[in-house]
Amino acid sequence: MEVLIWIGLSQSLFEGILIVNKQQVSMSDRILSACLFLLAGSFLFTGLEYNLFKKPLITNGFLLINPAFYLYIKSLTKRDFSLKWLQLLHLLPFLFFEIIILVFKIPLSVASFNLTDKLEFSLLFTGTTIFSWIIYNTLSIVTVCKHQKNLKNEFSNIEDNSKLNWLLFIVIVYVSFCVIEFGFGAYVYLSNADMLLTHWLTYPFFLFLVYVLGYYGLKQRVVFKEQKQNATAKYEKSVLATDRKEEIKSRIYQLFDKKKPFLDPDFNMDMLSQQLAYPKHQITEVLSTEIQQNFFQLVNSYRVEAVKKLLEENNQYSIEAIGYECGFNGKSTFYTIFKKITGKTPSQYRDSLR
Repeated sequence: MEVLIWIGLSQSLFEGILIVNKQQVSMSDRILSACLFLLAGSFLFTGLEYNLFKKPLITNGFLLINPAFYLYIKSLTKRDFSLKWLQLLHLLPFLFFEIIILVFKIPLSVASFNLTDKLEFSLLFTGTTIFSWIIYNTLSIVTVCKHQKNLKNEFSNIEDNSKLNWLLFIVIVYVSFCVIEFGFGAYVYLSNADMLLTHWLTYPFFLFLVYVLGYYGLKQRVVFKEQKQNATAKYEKSVLATDRKEEIKSRIYQLFDKKKPFLDPDFNMDMLSQQLAYPKHQITEVLSTEIQQNFFQLVNSYRVEAVKKLLEENNQYSIEAIGYECGFNGKSTFYTIFKKITGKTPSQYRDSLR
């Protein structure tokens, strides 16, 4: 166990340093690096306890990892996310129990959770840990799912980097582990077994988290690029009048027909808002109520029409080249969207022209 703990410490520090020294470091990278350093601290203190006390103290690392991981998810999914001093309140449960555990040197044993002698501590510590698991894991899953649902209102090409499927997978695995950890801990307690057995479940999983977070964290790019905004960038929510909706709708069609911004594979809602000089929430409302399409659907319908036109006029070009020329950034996405809209693959459509 001690060997595994020291491996976990070295790997956490190494990957945390790699991420914080990426070529373009974002706020989410710094938070992920902090998560890895926190995991390193958990490994370090446990290793020291094995050597100093010959038996480790109760670990409350979950009270630290849960909020840190949630903040990392928020930093990836929320535009212009920034850390605030108020968010340090997430650390209060960890600090509270850490002080109690260190001052009274409460060992990791069944006796430490004795409901007769230590009722208040047992119930408070166990209840807080379970509450932390439920609240932060639920918030994490809801945040990622809501982000994935909202992507089609933000981007015209949705990359794997933006979907955060790997993050949702990690959260689900983590939730499953929390359930197993609780069940195993209850079994150890009721059978009066050695509580050190729980370390053989906890720290291998922590090491797994280190490897996965480090690997995907190095690959993950910023989902929302920073946009320069002026003093009039903030808008209050309002109900759009009919003539205002018609005006925005007309401007959207004029822009798409004349300037063809959809040919840019990186075209997104921020760029559309800037070019039209209308706030995003008003454009989104018009797309939904007047045009009855989200941003993703509208842009790609124009791209498909551009592809169809080139297929009719330029049969000497490859289908993939035409797709890229019309704003698609990947063959798979191009073929999927084209068939969904036309009912044919690009190859079948070209053959039908002949």
